[in-house]
Amino acid sequence: MEETWFPPRERVEDERPHGWKYAQRVSRQEQTGLADEFAPILPGPGASDYERYLRTDELLSLQKTPDERAHHDELLFQTVHQSSELWLKLAGEEMEVATEHLHAGEIASALRLLRRAVLCFRIVTQSLDMLELMSPWEYTSDIRPVLGHGSGFDSPSWNRVRHAAPELGEAFHALRRASGLSLADVYVQGREREDLYQLAEVLTELDEWTTTWRVRHYLVVERSIGGEVVGTQGTPVELLGKLIERKLWPELWKLRTELTNLAKEND
Repeated sequence: MEETWFPPRERVEDERPHGWKYAQRVSRQEQTGLADEFAPILPGPGASDYERYLRTDELLSLQKTPDERAHHDELLFQTVHQSSELWLKLAGEEMEVATEHLHAGEIASALRLLRRAVLCFRIVTQSLDMLELMSPWEYTSDIRPVLGHGSGFDSPSWNRVRHAAPELGEAFHALRRASGLSLADVYVQGREREDLYQLAEVLTELDEWTTTWRVRHYLVVERSIGGEVVGTQGTPVELLGKLIERKLWPELWKLRTELTNLAKEND
């Protein structure tokens, strides 16, 4: 197969106050073979509809420029946290919309959205690996001082998830009660009430992944600054570790003990 060659990109200074952008030396038509009829039609800034729809001019200007950074790794730090806010925002909204579906008795529609929320937490958990590629000394001496009082406790998207959880759980329990079932019944009769069983399990999985994310976050913090120091808002890091024990729906976890004891009684 013949390889397609593209000329090198020319770096040109952007007129906006943030950073640089890359401009191609050849036209889009020369690169792709697409006719000019596919020129941008959406409103807004950007050389293509891709840029206009995703608002990449704004998105890529939200990080500090090289001249503004106290350390090169600030870009890594901001990228991880800004992208996490987006994924957690999606998780929170899916939980809210899933709750509306449950109020309407639409369990299948809720399940689809809750599985998305689970994947959101899997993604943000994996992204924390990037933070462990920063030097603890360079983070502590160069980056941490410019965070001010910035803390994960103030994450608007995580707080949205936390605030969405109680109503979501209650919507599940309302459906269960309307069916005349206890929480244990949902599991014991799981084959007959597959819809409620799957709903209970996806809530448990979502709870498990929020806890996994918090565990990883705690370990990243401890690996970066230590476990016996005070955080940016005066909160001891060890307190962050204790928050790991908090569950969104603790009754779903206590149920496991109840089922084990019930099984023993039936032996």
